[in-house]
Amino acid sequence: MDAFPEDDGPPDTDEERRVVAMGEGQHGQRLDRALGDTVPEFSRSYLQKLIEEGAVCLNGAVVSKSAVRIKLGDEVAVSLRPTPQSQAFRPEPIPLSVVFEDDHLLVVDKPAGLVVHPAPGNWSGTLLNALLARDARAALLPRGGIVHRLDKDTSGLMVVARDRVTMDALVRMIGERTVGRQYMALAHRPWTGPVQRRVDAAIGRDPRNRLRMAVVDPLRHAGKAARTDIELMENAAQGCWVRCTLHTGRTHQIRVHMAHIGHPLLADALYGGAALAGMQRQALHAYRLAFTHPVSGAPQVFASALPQDFANALAAWGVRYNGHDG
Repeated sequence: MDAFPEDDGPPDTDEERRVVAMGEGQHGQRLDRALGDTVPEFSRSYLQKLIEEGAVCLNGAVVSKSAVRIKLGDEVAVSLRPTPQSQAFRPEPIPLSVVFEDDHLLVVDKPAGLVVHPAPGNWSGTLLNALLARDARAALLPRGGIVHRLDKDTSGLMVVARDRVTMDALVRMIGERTVGRQYMALAHRPWTGPVQRRVDAAIGRDPRNRLRMAVVDPLRHAGKAARTDIELMENAAQGCWVRCTLHTGRTHQIRVHMAHIGHPLLADALYGGAALAGMQRQALHAYRLAFTHPVSGAPQVFASALPQDFANALAAWGVRYNGHDG
């Protein structure tokens, strides 16, 4: 893949003409998807609009259909104008806690409050901006190499690719559910019943509130299968400390499943949780990440200590935390 800007207009124009030579990774893809890979700072919907408006040329000829298939070596020229999305793809010197790094990937320990990817309301100050500042190669990858996300107020471990082969492999591994992801959570109400519980309930957009997700009946509302295994760590008078293992990766999955079984997370107002024991953000921490290295084949296991607000909340509940992960 090779992408570079060309200045075909006057110096004071806001328009940029960019020429992209399509590589093996784009061969056989739709034009809009291939452009999304090679011009990642613009949304796919925006690129589709440019194609429809005749602002894209394929091998010198204007093309107006997003579904046109790309071949290796095709040259695509596109006229781009700044958008909030594109301007968000700027390097920013934001400190990151990196717990592992090699030539192919890195594992970061994301603090609560850090947005992972630019979006309306958060066009700067994100993990993506930090990655772009830290590694020039991130600009060559879709989403800067980000292969999965954590909510803004969820803390913990994330794996990020540093090259396209590794990124494709990690995306495939996540899709095949071979990446182990475990979370610690603090929830309302003491736990009752078996120490371990499996929640197997489809998740989709809440039909009564489009701003949140919900457990849905897929025969009546659009939803996808979702499974979370939950294990009690300790009980307290006001709530419970649990460990959650993801087997799928739906939006807000743990938050939705915990609320569904009557244990909304502390301070998770969107799903019925109130601030308690000093927690001011949803009490969810991605503490363990395990996968097979896509290149070396070596097993990789990483753990993150509970953040201070978690430890403080457990202390307020009278629950001792000695640094173990259970």
